[in-house]
Amino acid sequence: MLEQTISRIGLLNQAAMTAAERHQGLLAIPRGSLGRLHEFCVRLAGITGNPRPEITDLALITMAGDHGVADQGVSLFPQEVTREMVANFAQGGAAINVLARHIGARLTVVDMGVAGPLPALPVGNDSSMRLIHRRVGHGTADMSRGPAMSRDEAIQSLEAGIQVFGEERSRGLHAVGTGDMGIANTTPSSAIAAVMLKCAPEDVVNQGTGIDGDALRHKVEVVARSLSVNKPDREDPLDVLAKVGGFEIGGIAGVILAACAARTPVVVDGFISTAAALLASRFHPGVRDYLFAGHQSAVLGHKLMLDDLALSPMVDLGMRLGEGTGAAFGLSILVAASRISREMLTFDEAEVSDPQAGRQSP
Repeated sequence: MLEQTISRIGLLNQAAMTAAERHQGLLAIPRGSLGRLHEFCVRLAGITGNPRPEITDLALITMAGDHGVADQGVSLFPQEVTREMVANFAQGGAAINVLARHIGARLTVVDMGVAGPLPALPVGNDSSMRLIHRRVGHGTADMSRGPAMSRDEAIQSLEAGIQVFGEERSRGLHAVGTGDMGIANTTPSSAIAAVMLKCAPEDVVNQGTGIDGDALRHKVEVVARSLSVNKPDREDPLDVLAKVGGFEIGGIAGVILAACAARTPVVVDGFISTAAALLASRFHPGVRDYLFAGHQSAVLGHKLMLDDLALSPMVDLGMRLGEGTGAAFGLSILVAASRISREMLTFDEAEVSDPQAGRQSP
C-alpha cells in the first residue's frame, strides 16, 4: 500500500495553473492586491487540476500516540495526559474541537498508540467529530535506549494514515489538515529534524510544553543520545521513523502521502506535523508542492523545517499547542482563496474600467 501510494504522486497541473493565474489577473481589483491569496489560488489549481477549484469539504485529522522517551523526563506533563486529552477530544471540549466547528470542518481523532487501553469513550454532542482506533502499539519504546519501533511497525503507522485519509476522502473531501496529540512528541520530532536537516540537536530542540533551563538542556542530551544509540539513516525515511519517530508521526506522514496521491491540498500544523511532512517529502520530493504551512509555531526548529520544505506560514499567531489548531486557520484561508477564484467578478463581468487594459507588459 505504501509503495503504491507513493507511486501515484504526480506533478502539479501546469495548464490549470496558467489558466488560474490568467483569471486572477482579470479580477476587478488592482493587480496582486490580495497578496498571497493569489498564490494560493494558483497552487490550488495546480493541485486539483481545476483553474477555479471548489474547497468546501474540510477535514482535520488529529493523530494521537504516546512515547517511551517520556520516561526520561522530557515533558512537564505526565504521559496519562495524552489519554485524558483524547477523552477531551471525544467530548468536544478541546481547542481543536472549537476551531474545527469554527471553520466548518470534520474532526477525526485517531488513536495510533496511546499508552494503556482507552476506556469506552462516549462521543459528545459534536456530530462533526469521530474517534477511531488504528493502534500500532501501546506507545513507542524509549528511543534513548534503542529503536522507537520496528520497521514493520513504522510501515503499519504510515499505512494506517493512508487508510484514514481514504476513509475521509470517501466522505467527500477537498482539503485536509493534520494535527497531533502525544506527550513528549516534540522530542522525537526534534530528533527527526536534526537527522533530516543535518543539524545539531540544540538547533532544533524546543521547549515543548514549557520546559527551560536544566530541563531543556536535559532534553537536548536525550535527543543527542537517541541519535547516537540508533544512528538513523537520513537517506532512508522509514529507518528514521522507526528509530526516532512515533506512531502518530508516521500516521500523519501517511495522511500526507495519501493526500498528495489523491491531488488533495494538505495544511500541516506545527512542529510535529511538519516533522511528519519532512519525512513524507523524503519518500517523494513532489510532496512539497501539495503542502501549505498553516502557521509558524513559536518553537525552535520549526522555521528550519519550513525552510527545508520551501513553505511560508499562512499565519503567525505565536501558537505552540498542536492538535491541528494552526492547520484549522490555514484551511479557512484555502476556503477564502477558493471563493475568490469562483465568486469574484472580472473587470468585464463587473463592468468596471480596467486601468491596465490594453497595456503591453514591460
